[in-house]
Amino acid sequence: MKRVLLSLLLLFSIFISGCIEGNQEKMKVLSAFENNSQIPEKYTCDGVNINPPLYISNIPENAKSLVIIVDDPDAPGGTFTHWIAWNIPPVEKIPEGIPKKGEVESPVKMVQGINDFGRIGYDGPCPPPGHGLHHYHFRVYALDTTLNLTPGSTRKELEEAMKGHVIAEAEIVGVYER
Repeated sequence: MKRVLLSLLLLFSIFISGCIEGNQEKMKVLSAFENNSQIPEKYTCDGVNINPPLYISNIPENAKSLVIIVDDPDAPGGTFTHWIAWNIPPVEKIPEGIPKKGEVESPVKMVQGINDFGRIGYDGPCPPPGHGLHHYHFRVYALDTTLNLTPGSTRKELEEAMKGHVIAEAEIVGVYER
């Protein structure tokens, strides 16, 4: 009888834990623009060319760090990377205007890599004039670890280091044309 009760108790606890995990909301990211809407000029090469703020919610409790990858799949030569950053603490806000240097301590600690302009940090939308509407994907990944990558690493190196460590991801897409 004790074995039956223990077995039932074990099954019940597994069921309850699955229900709790199943109800956890997905990670989300918001910004200064709505999903699939115009990115304000301030955050482009036609403006101040600083990163927009990112607001992240429902970050998993076991996240050790965040990664940001911003790219434009509509670029004439194929997907063009505008920003990569990693080892960001699991914070709910990435403020606008992160300094363009490899290691940043303030306002939020992070390490940044080389974008496809050949520079470290964020460079905003800058599609060729008359090329039509471009979609800019701002992706945030929650990892179960921090990454051992040097400042100025490439997107390929970042994605390789992330393999097997992504526990959640979220995306917001903005559009821009010139």
